Formats: sequence, C-alpha cells, structure tokens
Amino acid sequence: MRMLFRHIVEGLFIAARALKANPVRSVLTTLGIIIGVMTVILMITIVQGLNESIKGQLSFLGSGLLFVQKLPWVATDDYFLYRNRPEVTYEEYRTVQNQATLASTAAISITTNKSVKYLEKSLSRVSIEGVSANYIDVMTTYPNYGRFLSEVDVARNRQVAVIGSKVANELFERRNPIGQRISISGRKFRIIGVLEEQGNFLGHSLDNVVIIPFGALTKNFGKHHWVTIMVEAKYPDQMDDLEYQLTGIMRRARGLRADEKDDFAINQQSMLMKIYNQLTSGVYTVGIVIGGISLIVGGIGIMNIMLVSVTERTREIGIRKAIGAKRINIVWQFLVESAVICSIGGFIGVGLAFIIAKVIDQYLPTSMPVWVALLGVGFAASVGIFFGLWPAAKAAKMKPVEALGYE
Repeated sequence: MRMLFRHIVEGLFIAARALKANPVRSVLTTLGIIIGVMTVILMITIVQGLNESIKGQLSFLGSGLLFVQKLPWVATDDYFLYRNRPEVTYEEYRTVQNQATLASTAAISITTNKSVKYLEKSLSRVSIEGVSANYIDVMTTYPNYGRFLSEVDVARNRQVAVIGSKVANELFERRNPIGQRISISGRKFRIIGVLEEQGNFLGHSLDNVVIIPFGALTKNFGKHHWVTIMVEAKYPDQMDDLEYQLTGIMRRARGLRADEKDDFAINQQSMLMKIYNQLTSGVYTVGIVIGGISLIVGGIGIMNIMLVSVTERTREIGIRKAIGAKRINIVWQFLVESAVICSIGGFIGVGLAFIIAKVIDQYLPTSMPVWVALLGVGFAASVGIFFGLWPAAKAAKMKPVEALGYE
C-alpha cells in the first residue's frame, strides 16, 4: 500500500512538472474533453432539475391514487373516439365507494371554472371544485388556517367554501378571509378555510381554486361538469389489483358486455411519469451522443499529444530506465500525466457547466448534485487513461541504450 501511494505521488509530481513545461499546449489539447464533459453534465443537470420539478408538481396527484374519469390523461386513440363517452356520475361514485374492497377511501370531485368576486375585486376562471367531505383524505394539501368541509356541510349543501392561497392573497391581501362572503358567479359562499400554498403544475396554478360541497355546486351551477372519482389503495402494492377491481365495478355499473370496450378511463400519476421519462430519455441520448463524440475527439487529441511528449522525452525515459526504473514505472508516469491533463479538462468542463446551468436556471429548473460533478471529472480521467495506454506502452518498450542515444 505504501509503495502504491509512493508511485501515485511520484506520478503526480512528474505530471505536474510536464504540465508546467507546456501549459498552453496541455489546455488546448483538453478542449475536446472540456466540451464533452460540459455537454454531458449540462444535459444531466437540466434533466435532473426537470425531474425534481415534475415529481414535485405531480406529488399533488398522490402516488397511491387512481382517478376514474371520462377521458384518459394519455390518449392512445383519436380524441373523437372519447368525446361521446358518458360522464362519470354520483351514482357510480356511491357504487365504487360501496364495492371497492381494496380501497381505503373514495372521494368525488366535480370541477368547473367560474368568476369569483369579493367587494370590488374579482378573479376570472377560478377552478371551482365540488367535493365530498372525505376529499381531505386524498388531498396532498390541507387548510393553512380555518377548517375543511365537514360531513354536515356536505350533507346539507351549505354555501361554504375553502379557498386557495392565490384567491386569498388577491382578493383579501392582508385581511383575514375567514367568515367573509365571496360571490361565485353571483352565488354567495362563506369562507371557512384557506389552503396551504401548492404552487404550479405545468404552468397552471394549483392555488387558484375554491372548494365547496359537491351538492352546492350541482344545485347552483348544474350537473354537467368534469367529474372525477378519486380512489386510494389500502396498500401501495395493490394498485394494479385495485385498478382491475375498479374496471369490473364500472363495467358492471354501466352494463357493458364482454365484447364492448371500456367507456371510461382509470388514470394515475405513473402514467404521466412514464410519458415524461420517455421524453427525457431522448434528451439524455442526444446529450450523451454529442458529449461522447467530443470526448472521443478530445481523447484522440490527448493520445497524439502524449505520443509527441514521448518522443520529446526519449532521453529522459532512457535516463530513468538506466538508473533502474521499471516498465511499470514508465507506464504509470505517462498514464498519470494523461489522466491529470484530462482531469483538468473535466474540472473546467464541470465549472463551465455550472455557470451555464445558473443562467439556464432562470428559465428552466436545473440541479447539479455532487455526484454529477464527480462523474464528469472521473469520466474525463478515464478517457485520459484509456487514450494514454498506447503512448505509455510505447514509452515503456524503449531500450535504455537507444533512448539515451536519441537526438
């Protein structure tokens, strides 16, 4: 172990001396490595940032939830094949609630868009959600202050509302909204709670929402709206079984024959993640190909410069062999030098990628974990070792007498 450490230190010392003798040539040689590492690191950084952003945004859907709806989130056929499907109904919700034995809970949500007004201030196209009281059991956010809808609120179709943080901030600013009355398309509702801030999902604000009892929504605004039955699995590993059970329940409820296709959709978070991963895999591939080509070009440049270095230092190699240096010592010397040159290129590439990522972060989310930076430098060093093997082997094979007589 001590001998290995000594060889490493000696190799680094010799490499540093060689780099100091030709610093400009060494830096220019690493341009391909710099561009390759920078490209790969940037691609990984952007995709990592997007991954964290998308996963955070999708978290509001709940990973253990299934959504029974009219339309699929990811359409595999022409949209016109879906548009004539019947809407999901409250009766089907009650059927699911009673028969889905693999579900821990089932809630209903009816969604529409309406204008919301308080005194002289108004907001347009606010998402109005009519829900059941157990909707809170499948939510990923809770009231920041106040309370949520109770069973009594829902049973009696009370004109009460829980509002999102954006609605609260824009209509009430610094005032406490609890107890105040807002107008939803001319219908008065008393505010009983304000939700925690959720942020955005694909450019859409999740805080621009007002939640009311579903009976109050249908009574005031009609029944023909987007209906969703949200079903939570008792155990995460039963998602597939629950989906199969829900399919059977909905088919029986709609009287579908065995040869008829489903006229409803069962959606879940993983569907969107699957599509997203397919898209980002293409970005990864393009980045790796471009970066790989740059690294190969850079590696060939390193190999050429190391061959020149071997020729220039023939007498030095002869002297080292004459005083007892073994082949492995000569090989190690040039491999370390090659690896150090490429590592410097790797460090520069990572640094440039970090700076560019900071600029990109103003427009797209980016994330550069420590392992990404270490991967870039480590990969650059590996390229140096690989392309330094031939020059190192050539140097090691020299005979001392011939090397000392070289002019």
